[in-house]
Amino acid sequence: MTNRKKEVLRGKGTFSICSGSQELYDFLDHNQDILSTPMRWANDPQVLKQFGNFVSINSCIACDLYGQVCSETSGTRHISGTGGQLDFVTGAYEAGGKSFLAMTSTFRNKQGAVRSRILPKFTQGDVITTPRTQTAYLVTEYGVAHLPGLPTWQRAEAIISIAHPDLRDELIAAAGAQKIWRNSNKR
Repeated sequence: MTNRKKEVLRGKGTFSICSGSQELYDFLDHNQDILSTPMRWANDPQVLKQFGNFVSINSCIACDLYGQVCSETSGTRHISGTGGQLDFVTGAYEAGGKSFLAMTSTFRNKQGAVRSRILPKFTQGDVITTPRTQTAYLVTEYGVAHLPGLPTWQRAEAIISIAHPDLRDELIAAAGAQKIWRNSNKR
């Protein structure tokens, strides 16, 4: 990464928060090619949209079949802050770029049981970090769901297609119960 094609602060890599190894700190120390900026600038969608075809990649905790994304809580248990996720999603959209929200399809709970990160719907007090209207690409190890412009039943189909294969039938049944699954949907 050279930063030679950036439209703003050409040649400079920018960041607002940095935490890591001594090797990282040594790299940053007096490095004229790197610039630490205030978060209000680094995360500002008005700044981000100036970068043509800007691509953002953020992690998330879970999503539901509607495309709502939670990156902060598990139910009411607080895990993280927003971290500027919605700023980067908005900035990528306004720059004509792409916004990817990535997660593993499953996790193991404290009892060791495998659980899906793709939920039928959020019902346990989860905080919605990115609304369904701004979720463009959801990514798991099983693929990518491209959601803009899709009606609810097609969104559910696309999201189920990136769920763990062993859990898809359960999600299809839940989508059917929510009346967002059609018999014509692919299996």
